[in-house]
Amino acid sequence: MREIASGPPPRRIFEVTTAERALRCGMACRILDAGAKLAMAVETLPSPQLPAAAEGSLHLLFTGWRLTGLGFAVEPDGCFALPLDPAMSTAELRPLVDPTFPSPSPLPFTMADLRPADRIEAAALELCKLAGLLPAALVFGESGRGEPHVAAEADLVSIFAYRDWIARSVQPVVEAEIPLRLAGKARFVAFRPADGGAEQYAILIGSPAAEEAPLCRLHSECLTGDLFGSLRCDCGEQLDGALRRMAEEGSGVLLYLRQEGRGIGLVNKLRAYRLQMEGLDTVDANIHLGFEPDERDFLVAATILERLGLPRIRLLTNNPGKVDALARHGITVTERVAHSFAANRHNRFYLETKARRSGHLIDLAPLRDRRRGQA
Repeated sequence: MREIASGPPPRRIFEVTTAERALRCGMACRILDAGAKLAMAVETLPSPQLPAAAEGSLHLLFTGWRLTGLGFAVEPDGCFALPLDPAMSTAELRPLVDPTFPSPSPLPFTMADLRPADRIEAAALELCKLAGLLPAALVFGESGRGEPHVAAEADLVSIFAYRDWIARSVQPVVEAEIPLRLAGKARFVAFRPADGGAEQYAILIGSPAAEEAPLCRLHSECLTGDLFGSLRCDCGEQLDGALRRMAEEGSGVLLYLRQEGRGIGLVNKLRAYRLQMEGLDTVDANIHLGFEPDERDFLVAATILERLGLPRIRLLTNNPGKVDALARHGITVTERVAHSFAANRHNRFYLETKARRSGHLIDLAPLRDRRRGQA
């Protein structure tokens, strides 16, 4: 396996990791650019009162996606700031950023109250995402008169570079042989990132490196589907089906990627499920939470394939976005191999949404036939 070139100084990685941890714990972090501001995650605010802040500096930060979900005509990829009255309570803020709470009607602000976020404010939202929290933050200036204790600080450039740093930093830690029920003998290789966070896994069936373009599956972690057999998605069937297919062909590699819920994390995926029970589809549920429809990035998958010496693959997927993403990162996909499974009454709408709104290449005719059969 190939070694990687030296990355950024470990101190800068540690600073961002510590800052996102501070947000998860309800503490403030300082974000540095030409100036500096303090940031806290709305989801974990520790007090019913808003933090003390320099007069006029307290702002609530939204993603454009969240504002789109609230009905505002804004650029979805943008970030926006709303000035706050310090007398507001955290209970009043929560429904503005978390759609699992009833939104106030009418909303207590209009488009005229919003302004585009500056670079530091946008970095605060990125930190919330890195921390696995709802992308909503309080940002305020320091006056030295009673602000919350600052638990960490990180510079803006490091925050925005962090995802790529971590994806490119993965290195193999250990390899072990494990016999699998669906695929027979397999080798598991664990890859650890430089921040010491969640490991990624490559499951090797046979000798994929001996193939010109081995069969490959990029499988995003799904606790509910992979482990508990959830019927709301087809993830468990895709995982099992990929291993069976590789066993039939005699070789292949499955990358088990730690990006639950299209990259928003398990807690936020459960929030999205709540919204789907109220009638939203999977795309709109993510948007209402303030996320992009799909937050995943496949640079880490390309990096692992490169480390394994697999620059050319046949990709087992219905998602052409994966093909495009790997190509951007230097991996050649010689063939897209279809990977569909029959719908059930719980996941039919989910699969139709993937085809209709996310561009997945799923044949909807069998889904319609199955619907008539269940009528």
